Amino acid sequence: MQQQIARAAERIGPHILHTPLLRSRYLEAGGGRVYLKLENEQHTGSFKARGALNKVLSLSSAERRRGLLTASTGNHALGFARALDIAGGRGLICLPENAQRAKVEALRHYDVELAFHGNDCLETELYAKQLAEEQGMAWVSPYNDSMVIAGQGTVGKEILDDVPEVDAVLATVGGGGLISGIASWVKSVRPQTEVIGCLPENAPEMYLSVQRGEHVALDDPPDTLSDGSAGGFEPDSITFPICREKVDGFILASEQEIADAIRWAAEKHHKIIEGAAGVALAAFMKYRERFAGRTVAIVICGGNISLQKLKPLL
Repeated sequence: MQQQIARAAERIGPHILHTPLLRSRYLEAGGGRVYLKLENEQHTGSFKARGALNKVLSLSSAERRRGLLTASTGNHALGFARALDIAGGRGLICLPENAQRAKVEALRHYDVELAFHGNDCLETELYAKQLAEEQGMAWVSPYNDSMVIAGQGTVGKEILDDVPEVDAVLATVGGGGLISGIASWVKSVRPQTEVIGCLPENAPEMYLSVQRGEHVALDDPPDTLSDGSAGGFEPDSITFPICREKVDGFILASEQEIADAIRWAAEKHHKIIEGAAGVALAAFMKYRERFAGRTVAIVICGGNISLQKLKPLL
């Protein structure tokens, strides 16, 4: 996977931003250094622009003309739409019925078809995957694809390129594409660096699955501010074994802790971050003493939050 990530960095490099690592002295204690990896400032407002672009650029022009299909709550869809804008081709995006309106409106600025089905990520994803097979279109998974994971892994590469001595990296986990990519790079280049997966208490599927050693799906889980990471993952997802083997531990964050982290980012750093990004920040803030004296990078994975959802949190 390390070589795939290196190739992904070359492939997508001209089209994505090497996002800043913002030092946060507000979070530092005991002589350590804490950095925020600002993927909320990436094209489309999320790290998802990386994986989707790497996958689409890896496909042949014939495959792109025949049509590509994906499913997403919004961020992967935006990355997918932008990737097609760059590479060319026909695209169809399936979204859950409850997808954030702000993300849906952003998608309408791209030349892609939209279809709505289901009430959560996994339900929509399974429907879309079947539809792709029926229509003879190439399926672009949000996370269960080595090319997508390699693209997301460029986040980890950039972190170590900028701060080679980093002791710990924290990132939010949904389907596991981001943490799998980051862990694959970090553990290859600097094995002693700790990789921590962060999840909402209301959507802890990957954590529970790793704990039990088998895929766990939750029936009718409660809502979470981290809608971008909610919905679980496919039983056969390649991210599951990567998380079991390469992620050192997990931290769960409550809805109140996520809300506090979103507000903190706006107050202290004047950054708008979405719920999924708030999870990793909340996880660090919850166990700040654990990281005292260490160099830590927290991945702020996206900034696509609607004003309607943001205003009550401020």
